[in-house]
Amino acid sequence: MESLLPILISLASGAVGGNAAGTVMKNLSLGTLGNSIVGILGGGLGGQLLGMLGVGIGGDGMDMSSIVGNVASSGVGGGVLLAIVGLIRKALAR
Repeated sequence: MESLLPILISLASGAVGGNAAGTVMKNLSLGTLGNSIVGILGGGLGGQLLGMLGVGIGGDGMDMSSIVGNVASSGVGGGVLLAIVGLIRKALAR
């Protein structure tokens, strides 16, 4: 279970980040379900990529600074991926 907890935190933080980005950027929003799905994907990817760079999940993955870094990087990853997908969707709709 300890190895799953950082992944679950990444996915949940990504969903929150995707929905927050959708609220802020209403013209790029995909709806609540779309924002959540894209945010989950972005949170998982963002958490893993930034974890490889040394930001986010630390050595054991369970100290407070690692959890806070994981939440922040996953939330940002979810928001960034939502913005990218929203821009692509908007460009294709033209």
